[in-house]
Amino acid sequence: MTTTGAGLRGRVRTRDGWAVQHAVLTMTDMQGAQVLRAQADDDGAVHSDQPLPPGPYTVIATAVGYAPAASTAIVTASGRADVGTVVLARLGGVELPPPGAWTIDPMHSSVGAVAQHLGISSVRGRFTEFAGRIEIAESVEDTGKSAVEAVIRADSIDTGNAMRDGHLKSADFLNVEAYPEITYRSTGLEPAGADRWTVHGELALHGVVRPVDLDLTYLGTGPDPWGGTRAAFRATAELRREDFAMNYNQVVAAGIAAIGTTLRVELDIQAVQGTELPGL
Repeated sequence: MTTTGAGLRGRVRTRDGWAVQHAVLTMTDMQGAQVLRAQADDDGAVHSDQPLPPGPYTVIATAVGYAPAASTAIVTASGRADVGTVVLARLGGVELPPPGAWTIDPMHSSVGAVAQHLGISSVRGRFTEFAGRIEIAESVEDTGKSAVEAVIRADSIDTGNAMRDGHLKSADFLNVEAYPEITYRSTGLEPAGADRWTVHGELALHGVVRPVDLDLTYLGTGPDPWGGTRAAFRATAELRREDFAMNYNQVVAAGIAAIGTTLRVELDIQAVQGTELPGL
């Protein structure tokens, strides 16, 4: 016989608020004896109508691929305990968005680069036309199946100066007539810390293909105003111009080059869950 309102209530979520459907909540008394075990439903909710003796208990949440989380719960005189939302973190502290296809939204993303100028300041530029797709594997343990592909229109470079942009599009640098696209395709993914990943891939730039690693930070996932779900990332990489056969430079004085030999690539990416972008 059950008592209305009695039992255990709770929800198990990831840090981003996603349900952990296979989670299990276990309650033990102060002597360590198990008094209840319940599994989460498809929404990550855990509920049991079994009345519990009043008093303090330990609640342990477990799920494959996540670090266990323990907390204390108090069962009231009605025989009920409400543990609220239990947040589980991925083992090793690494996180990824939910699995499946994600489409990069260029309207809410930026692809930029920073070069040193005259050895004393920086010149910033960005590409205004690009597209890409991200595929997230079913589990963190299977990240080898995660993938990133992106295509950038080389002639969309914008540094805020028309004369400089024209020079960058010329054969001295990007040579956009011969090489209209810059492409990046990942070849692997590995954790590099809490919420950080190293994306291994190949960059095709100025007719040259070279391995380039991205230092990627996953910033989280959430709903958008158009009924979709978005994930945010930030990534950086260092490139040497000479690695991509862009050797033009000008020495202005005392051996100081007008343009630095390295570029820092800075990416701020929003991706929409699914294979299509919403009509904004």
